[in-house]
Amino acid sequence: MSIDPLSWDHYRTFLALLDHGSQSAAARALGLTQPTVGRHVAALESACGQPLFLRSHQGLLPTATALSMRGHAEAMAASATALARAASGDGDEPAGTVRISVSEVIGLEVLPPILADLQDRHPRLVIELSLSDAVEDLLHQEADIAVRMVEPAQDALVSRKVGGIPLGMFAHRRYLDRHGIPETPDDLTEHRLIGYDHDLAYVRDLAKGVPDFSRLRFDFRTDSNVAQLAMIRAGGGIGMCQKALAARNPELVPLLEKHFHLELPTYLVMHEDLRHSPRCRAAFDALFEGLRAYRVGEL
Repeated sequence: MSIDPLSWDHYRTFLALLDHGSQSAAARALGLTQPTVGRHVAALESACGQPLFLRSHQGLLPTATALSMRGHAEAMAASATALARAASGDGDEPAGTVRISVSEVIGLEVLPPILADLQDRHPRLVIELSLSDAVEDLLHQEADIAVRMVEPAQDALVSRKVGGIPLGMFAHRRYLDRHGIPETPDDLTEHRLIGYDHDLAYVRDLAKGVPDFSRLRFDFRTDSNVAQLAMIRAGGGIGMCQKALAARNPELVPLLEKHFHLELPTYLVMHEDLRHSPRCRAAFDALFEGLRAYRVGEL
């Protein structure tokens, strides 16, 4: 198959069709007319020399060829947005767009005051905050900067170790008034426990060397750390959360501190090509200082 050069707009339409399954839905998502979407599809199929979508009662079904093209089109999309962010900068003064990838709990509970201060000092900065526990690909510039809880292994990334964020077991005083205070890990079998749904890699890393943690069985399960924290705050049971977050609520009581010594390793990461970008450098430095202050309870 030999595809003639086409504009990025054609591949943007292609991705929208894959995501939405119909020309009308793709047109609405892109702000285009349906005939324009149809022309883009026809041009792509002509360049490929074969159909990319099959019409059915369920909408447009992608062919095997279309599915094999998806990863390449997504890479083009990431490059296009990264190019737009880079072009938004201006001279030596921090300006333009910086995309930051963080977990939900860090993005919602920790970063807002750090980012507010950053934009007060550099009002020409625009922040895009991607909240997800999935790791966005910095090598393909899906984000400019990421806060990660695993040490990056790629050579093309610049990273700084923020340090370990202390974790602990906590419950709301209201829950403990109703159910009592556990004195040993064995007592936890008589309590409602809040924890993760899947045995994720970072959970296995946390559990190393803490056998009491790996034996826990949870009555409320979710892989969202934000949802776990909300249930702890609501008095729904005993769960693990970052000590600095728990310290903000005097009604959250630390439990079994002698038995659970856990820290969440934290790194700040960006692509090495961005180290001299004023917008990325300013954001990277502000995030590092802010996260260090949060880690020791000063934020």
